[in-house]
Amino acid sequence: MDKKSKRLDQLAIASENPDLWTKPAEMQKLNKEKTHLEKSISEWKDLDTKLSDVKVLLEMAVEAHDEDTFKEVKSEIAAIRKIADALELKRVLSGELDHNNTYISINSGAGGTESCDWAEMLLRMYTRYADKNGYRCEVLDMTEGEGAGIKSCTLLISGDYAYGHLKAESGVHRLVRISPFDSNARRHTSFASVFVWAEVDDDIQIDVKMDDIEVETYRSSGAGGQHVNKTDSAVRLRHKPSGIVVASQTQRSQVQNKERAMKMLKAALYEKEVEKRNREKDEMNSSKKANEWGSQIRSYVMHPYQMVKDHRTGFTTSQVADVMDGYLSDFIMSYLKAMITGSLGQVDAGDDL
Repeated sequence: MDKKSKRLDQLAIASENPDLWTKPAEMQKLNKEKTHLEKSISEWKDLDTKLSDVKVLLEMAVEAHDEDTFKEVKSEIAAIRKIADALELKRVLSGELDHNNTYISINSGAGGTESCDWAEMLLRMYTRYADKNGYRCEVLDMTEGEGAGIKSCTLLISGDYAYGHLKAESGVHRLVRISPFDSNARRHTSFASVFVWAEVDDDIQIDVKMDDIEVETYRSSGAGGQHVNKTDSAVRLRHKPSGIVVASQTQRSQVQNKERAMKMLKAALYEKEVEKRNREKDEMNSSKKANEWGSQIRSYVMHPYQMVKDHRTGFTTSQVADVMDGYLSDFIMSYLKAMITGSLGQVDAGDDL
């Protein structure tokens, strides 16, 4: 708390510098950090106030031997514990980009129509998660499946700590269910990969040579009105040295879509560089594995029983419908807690499912 307060004082002094008004990008970055610190300090002060209040309430209960007040104290302590746990996890999210917005790329894997349908289910799951947690969710690019579902899509989820939380989702997701596309009602296994990377600030310098980029324009298939759907305004960029491909089709003009795609590409290249520098701490290797049996980070079983299991943490729930409706916080929290304790396990093959 002392470090945060000192840093806030430094930012307050820096914001009074007249020269800063001529540097809008620097001012925006300063204000963003200042707002983030003010919110964090306010949350901890609020927790401290709640602890003081419940302490007074407990003293009153002891003095009066009041059983009802004791029950109230117990309830208040439970609520405070939840707040404290949430703040502790926020403290863990201290990475350079943890508080940033995040991109999520979903790609169907082995399984044809089944996997395309599964990819669309994951799209809905993350959209619902964003809604429930006050994040803004925007679909930047989408390729529909031939029979059903989607082949791929890219989302931008905006909000405080969006990347810090959703980085836990990076990897291969496996679905086991009775296929709605199989007339014989047989059990099918489907796979889809999810890759999560942080949106980077404009002031982070990423060297991208235009000669290394292959630009493709095409007609958008998404929403956006007649202009979007009748012109080749969508843009796909392929970075030849790394093989990274990004696309944007939701902006009105080709220029706007190219600008958005370039920002996504720079963020993906930055993520790749961070992984390279911190290979021993890399938590996303699973996202680079084949979308097939044995590489999944999480399994969703709908038949012959109901269960969702994260193979890295061992966290399990039978509430499959809730998870698919966006209730992912328990999985995300168990992942972050495992990071705190250093107990994050390796991805297993899920043979027990």
